[in-house]
Amino acid sequence: MLSATNARVSWLLLLPMLAIMLVVTGFPLANTLWLAFTDIGLTGRGYDGHFVWFDNFAYIAGDRKFRAALGATFYFSLVSVGIEVVLGVLVALLLNQPFKGRTLVRALLILPWALPTIVNAMMWRLIYNPDFGALNALLTQIGLIADYRSWLGDPKTAMNAIILADVWKNYPLIALIVLGALQTVPRDLYEAAAIDGAGVFRRFWYVTLPGILGALSVALVLRSIEAFKVFDIIYVMTRGGPADKTKTASFFVYQESFSYLRAGSGAAYALTVTAISGVLIGLYILMLRRQGRTA
Repeated sequence: MLSATNARVSWLLLLPMLAIMLVVTGFPLANTLWLAFTDIGLTGRGYDGHFVWFDNFAYIAGDRKFRAALGATFYFSLVSVGIEVVLGVLVALLLNQPFKGRTLVRALLILPWALPTIVNAMMWRLIYNPDFGALNALLTQIGLIADYRSWLGDPKTAMNAIILADVWKNYPLIALIVLGALQTVPRDLYEAAAIDGAGVFRRFWYVTLPGILGALSVALVLRSIEAFKVFDIIYVMTRGGPADKTKTASFFVYQESFSYLRAGSGAAYALTVTAISGVLIGLYILMLRRQGRTA
């Protein structure tokens, strides 16, 4: 009886949150689902169109531009998250060592991550400026390039330039998560490994990595989901250019819906991106459950 009463009380306490979620998330999602089966356009008269059923999704299946946007999204996600994980782990290992001023350095580490993404994007856009950017000035002074370059205007370098800006902002998050996990690894294990003659790399592989693997996995999946939804940094730095080389899936949906005013097809593209994101979220939940069983 007590457990049933607790369950009812729990649901009553959750009702306000569920109601808010229903209004804030449920209604827009249902409206998007309805729009996806129409050819409605956003005109001055409001919604204008009719049902086309699965025509939007059939078009998406053969849309080369959308596949290119998905390819750019996966490239951005894999490269940026990969670099962030490696850099984050290295910085965490460094900050886990005792040295003078460690507390100050740890505090400064969070500053890039604390910056709003828009501010970070504007800052890096100025750094990459082809006329007075700090990057061009630095590289010309040390002799790596002869002339100033348009890093965001060159299709070969634009995406990688955005990735660098994203890595600079987000690697501190992974570093802080890993640093917290490093604090829980028993020092006795390192001492035992050193007595057994294990070197630095063997101690990392057999002692440090198993100790941080759970936290690192969660950080990896969370950052992957965030990277896959990237929009704001793309919007500020390149608007999807040059030659659509930095147009990601989220930016593609934005253009389809609000630049070309095609609400129906835009909703279908949005649902497709949501479905892919749902797969990533499912992997995240599965990983958490596996960690819970092995803990």
